[in-house]
Amino acid sequence: MLNTSSGSSSLETKPSLMQELRSFDKGGFSDLGHPLLNRIAESFVKAAGIGAIQAVSREAYFTATEGFDSSNNGIPPEISVSGNKKQRFPDLRGENNRKSLEAMVKNTGKESLQWGLAAGVYSGLTYGLAEARGAHDWKNSAVAGAITGVALALTSEGSSHEQIVHGAITGAAISTAANLLSGIF
Repeated sequence: MLNTSSGSSSLETKPSLMQELRSFDKGGFSDLGHPLLNRIAESFVKAAGIGAIQAVSREAYFTATEGFDSSNNGIPPEISVSGNKKQRFPDLRGENNRKSLEAMVKNTGKESLQWGLAAGVYSGLTYGLAEARGAHDWKNSAVAGAITGVALALTSEGSSHEQIVHGAITGAAISTAANLLSGIF
């Protein structure tokens, strides 16, 4: 805020919305008092927003293409002989539009939380490991990716031991590859 004193009056001006939005790129959207907390919160919010957009876009796509099933050669499922369709989210077809909307909001929220969790855990772990070890290298990325993969596997429905191990291996491999390739491109 800008305080201008002239005698007994003071003029206070608040930053405009555009100035506040531009400041996100510079210093983040909030200050939680510690760089680690700031990094986790910022990563969580950004990734959760992306996850929500992705989930809604995917559902819009499936809703738009619902009447077209390529296995029936373009024949709508109401006319086709098989008529069996698989829903990605079976609860999305509620008794009425309100139930469908509630199911979509629930599924979008869950997916947003998963995306935010992944980004927050990964970002916080890479920062913490770099601070603890004094180096930012592929080892930090591998450990952070593995733990993030485990966290994501645990948030999925009916997670098994195999899914958790697969999530750890995949997370470690992807994050290590991204770290190693970031210097090349």
